[in-house]
Amino acid sequence: MKDASSLIVRGRDGAEIEVPVRISARARRLSLKVDPARGMPELVLPRGVAPTQAESFVARNVVWLEERLKRLPDSVPFADGVTIPLLGTDHLIRHTPERRGTVRRVEAGETEPARLEISGGADHLPRRLTDWLKREARREISERARFYAEQLGRRPARISIRDTRSRWGSCSSKGALSFSWRLILAPEHVLDYVCAHEAAHLIEMNHSHRFWALVERLVEDMDTSRAWLKRHGAALHRYG
Repeated sequence: MKDASSLIVRGRDGAEIEVPVRISARARRLSLKVDPARGMPELVLPRGVAPTQAESFVARNVVWLEERLKRLPDSVPFADGVTIPLLGTDHLIRHTPERRGTVRRVEAGETEPARLEISGGADHLPRRLTDWLKREARREISERARFYAEQLGRRPARISIRDTRSRWGSCSSKGALSFSWRLILAPEHVLDYVCAHEAAHLIEMNHSHRFWALVERLVEDMDTSRAWLKRHGAALHRYG
């Protein structure tokens, strides 16, 4: 163990891989995972596991770990000249320090791609764009979630936007809906599906046949959107 919060394991080529360690009172077994949002592995341990047992477990799974790390998508910074998706459509980021305002969305022209123009200093561009995307996510998601809830005769108690890593949306027992702001980067049909999915939980707090029937009633071809998220969802965390 490197310290109480991480350990070091050597890959097949001899290179060192640092694996952060998290001790969980709820864990019943050792679990090794790779977080696509942070681009790094994590070892979850039940309380009382000996350091030698943890190291041995990671060593036995080092081939799997290396392969998963290799498959992680490269990060895409918010910077001038970079292209990012917005509602599934590619937009070119342009730094326009002379322009007033913060962020302006410009539709594609005959010879120009769609773009996002960000004013102010270059060092403030990532934060300005992130804040703007979160506001857009709140506007788009709130409108859609309320619409689908109304179709079911329900009204969300609250709608919040967060940067969640483990799920795209959630519904509490009190009817509060929560969504990842990164859904604004996905195609519109995916955004519609996730909003309809959580709205359906206002009636069915499960994933029973009745629940899926509600979702299917609200959106067309939900299987296509579910498949898109499963295949491409992790890549949304590489932006910014």
